[in-house]
Amino acid sequence: MQFTIHNQVLLSAFVIAAFLGAIVNKTNFCTMGAVSDWVNMSDTGRLRSWLLAIAVAIACVLALEASGRVNLSDATFPPYRSANFAWLRDLLGGAMFGIGMTLASGCGNKTLVRLGGGNLKSLVVLAIASVMAYLMIWSDFYGVLFDSWMAPLAIGLDQYGIKSQALDAILGGVLGMENTAALHLTMGGAIVAGLLIFIFSSGEFRANRDNLLGGAAVGVAVAAGWAITGGGIGQAWKEWAEMADTLPSRVSTQSFTFVSPMGDAVHYLMDPANLSLINFGIAAFAGVIVGSFIYAVASRSFRFEWFASLGDFVNHALGAVLMGVGGVLGMGCSIGQGVTGVSTLALGSLLALAAIIAGSAGTMKFQYWKMMREP
Repeated sequence: MQFTIHNQVLLSAFVIAAFLGAIVNKTNFCTMGAVSDWVNMSDTGRLRSWLLAIAVAIACVLALEASGRVNLSDATFPPYRSANFAWLRDLLGGAMFGIGMTLASGCGNKTLVRLGGGNLKSLVVLAIASVMAYLMIWSDFYGVLFDSWMAPLAIGLDQYGIKSQALDAILGGVLGMENTAALHLTMGGAIVAGLLIFIFSSGEFRANRDNLLGGAAVGVAVAAGWAITGGGIGQAWKEWAEMADTLPSRVSTQSFTFVSPMGDAVHYLMDPANLSLINFGIAAFAGVIVGSFIYAVASRSFRFEWFASLGDFVNHALGAVLMGVGGVLGMGCSIGQGVTGVSTLALGSLLALAAIIAGSAGTMKFQYWKMMREP
């Protein structure tokens, strides 16, 4: 079989994701854990690691765009900078995902990492979340339950002369600026600088190599995804796809996100002979599991784990449902929106990130309150 540019992109996604899975397993990078440490123990180490991933991703994207290597103002998957500002989707979907990842003991990425390490609870979470994501993407489920009342509430920014929901475009539109490239660089640079000052103000964080490595690796991986799919290779990939006999799935500028690929994986498994359904997200999905598995075996940390009780199963199952539905509704998970989306400086991604954190923190507070009331 001929090794095409499509195969090259998928292999690149798999390899980067495999390294990511191994590093996340080693460093215990976890967005749900970051919120838990902060809320329950006032420990901001893993929260700063998450913010480091965001800062690195933003800085790299700024450099890629300034150099002309990528243009994220064009169509991306998901459409982070779309002028259609679906604010309620971002808030409700983000909150649902935040609640879900707390009940399920980890976000989409962490679920894959834990599965690679032998956690069979994560296999159940993955199966349920994948089915729900499939229903949201590939059936009328979203249209019936959400679109009819959410779509009318979305704000069309273009009717106000605002080209996209990128922060610079919004501010530039308000100020009547035509070209906001310099403003984008200035605002992005200020955000990165502010994040880095806060992140490295903690001596404890600076001394923790795992938190440093985990945050930097996630940020670089997201930037690499943008560079591959949005750069020269990505352009050749799109041109190849236009000429292909069968159009491959989701050939678009994109980077790492882990909920919609779950739904796409179910779609592929329903027709496994159709290799055109294997896309960037599915390759990354598989790569994280394989990378985590290789690290777990090499470090002798591979352990099978199962539910401790029926209640434990119910919590994880409910969390998986909310992750699958909320992750698609909010157009991304705590990595897909919380790092990849935020790297584009899109307002919707920032709202989704805030909603994910609020949903997760609120769930933890409720769990603590419930536990204290029990005799």
